[in-house]
Amino acid sequence: MKLEIYLKMIKKHIPNSITLLNLLCGILSIYTLYNTESLILPSLFILIGALMDFCDGLFARLLKAYSNIGKELDSLADVVTFGVAPSLIVVDLMQEFYRYTQFLSQYSFVVFIPLLMALMSAYRLAKFNIDERQTMGFIGVPTPANALIWLSLPIIYYLETNSIHLWGIPFESFYTTLTAILLNPLVILFGSILMSFLLVAELPLFALKFKNLSWKDNKEKFVFLILTIILIFAFNLYAIPLVIFIYILESLILNIIKK
Repeated sequence: MKLEIYLKMIKKHIPNSITLLNLLCGILSIYTLYNTESLILPSLFILIGALMDFCDGLFARLLKAYSNIGKELDSLADVVTFGVAPSLIVVDLMQEFYRYTQFLSQYSFVVFIPLLMALMSAYRLAKFNIDERQTMGFIGVPTPANALIWLSLPIIYYLETNSIHLWGIPFESFYTTLTAILLNPLVILFGSILMSFLLVAELPLFALKFKNLSWKDNKEKFVFLILTIILIFAFNLYAIPLVIFIYILESLILNIIKK
């Protein structure tokens, strides 16, 4: 009988333990950001945190181990891993590149504007916990989706500067052009402002949650997953910002069709 109680207690805490690993990844991302010269390791910790964020929800559903503390803990972890950590990475990128842009070099305080994403992430996650509309979808861009955009930039920069081609179509001019656009300080600045707005906007977006695997009930999800696989296969990690853009665009199109 005692063994059964212990097993039940362990099962109850498995999702929360995974959530804490997500939080640990966020903390390690911030720590390595200021203790290593490269931004690759901080970005990889956020990526691992995103995997943990997916797994804690998955295990909560499989084990039916839902709890109010788990819901609150998940939001707290997400604020650090997908709010604070990526915002600090963007600030670091801005500080590295701003001297090459006349406007930014004259107004150096502008490099801290991306911290707005951390604030809006916190607001979004607090709102998510009390918003009953977001059970099978999202209102505003999810914090992990926003974080994926920004963690991809240091990785793309590393690949381009080291002339590393992982896989996919060898369109060297495409990779060079995309890198130049994404790493432009003004693009990063205005992109961070735009994403800060989209995090809290009243914009319905679909979630990759499946009640069943029928095409009829999950057309938009299957279309998105197919496009994601094609883009990643064709352009490897360079596809990450494009995938998030398609996610937002597809949601906008679906909203227009429904209306």
